[in-house]
Amino acid sequence: MQTILVTGGAGFIGANFILLARRLQWANIVNLDKLTYASNLENLAEVQADKNYNFIQGDIANFELVTYLLEQYHPDAIINFAAESHVDRSIFSPQEFIQTNVVGTFQLLEASRFYWHKLSFEQQKKFRFLHISTDEVYGSLTPQEQAFREDMPYAPNSPYAASKAASDHFVRAYYHTYGLPTLTTNCSNNYGPMQFPEKLIPLIILNAIDSKPLPIYGDGQNIRDWLYVIDHCQAIYLVLKQGKTGETYNIGGMNEQSNVKVVEKICAILDELVPQPNFHYSSLITFVQDRPGHDRRYAINCHKLSHELGWQPQENFDSGLIKTVKWYLNNISWVNQVRSGSYQKWLKQNYENR
Repeated sequence: MQTILVTGGAGFIGANFILLARRLQWANIVNLDKLTYASNLENLAEVQADKNYNFIQGDIANFELVTYLLEQYHPDAIINFAAESHVDRSIFSPQEFIQTNVVGTFQLLEASRFYWHKLSFEQQKKFRFLHISTDEVYGSLTPQEQAFREDMPYAPNSPYAASKAASDHFVRAYYHTYGLPTLTTNCSNNYGPMQFPEKLIPLIILNAIDSKPLPIYGDGQNIRDWLYVIDHCQAIYLVLKQGKTGETYNIGGMNEQSNVKVVEKICAILDELVPQPNFHYSSLITFVQDRPGHDRRYAINCHKLSHELGWQPQENFDSGLIKTVKWYLNNISWVNQVRSGSYQKWLKQNYENR
């Protein structure tokens, strides 16, 4: 069985990928995670005793540590999930995004390049460096414009998107300059189990069950394409195994929804699952001041991934959203564990004066 070094594996998408990889015996896993605020080892409780899973706390920007891990575990592939990923936080603290997303990716690429050069010819042919990125690097679409394709120019509008765009360019450069066998995926908005509750869907679920206001930026008509996290993980593994090196693959859920529609759907699900007498959760909806530079619409064209590799999402938005709401309702201990004082401080900082 191959070994994969997963970076950022205690975060939302990375943890879901690791759990799926071990359940389905895709690979042995080495997980390198810095354990920032959005990381949570509770996400990986299922594999803590798994002898084919190893966790190391550390930073992808630590060249010496990454070099040691590559020499120690001899991975056949690296999947780079590690990233600062919340747009609102990037507006408050852009330097953290540059350090992790740009400098960190560069150091990871450098260590991978030296490691790859030491491999045998056959091992070099099999090795892959898969970089996980976002649709936000493409900028914003009007309602009439066609969805993002892989050949569209980058036009990032937030510090987060700019930092991911820079990391994408470094990955591309290492393929073209050094021959490092890289792959890049650009995904749309993920949702599902174990997502840190600063993001829209878990924030709304948890505020609603606590009878707190449900904040929606601006007029609520900003549109996102929603991708269920397990569908995303399946696509990532498919790209890793069958994708063509040097290529980029867009991954989307083909589920465009306005923010206000997402919130209304969550409220309707909660009305059914956790009804309260003479009360509808939608009465908690509160429109707040929009964030700076808020992109109007994202949409992903997945034709390349579908046509070349045969991938299709298994969940539509309604089915995935019901699963997601039920997961949060059934995992209140997890919720209480992640909603620490620092999380409450962030909510106050970001929403109190809107």
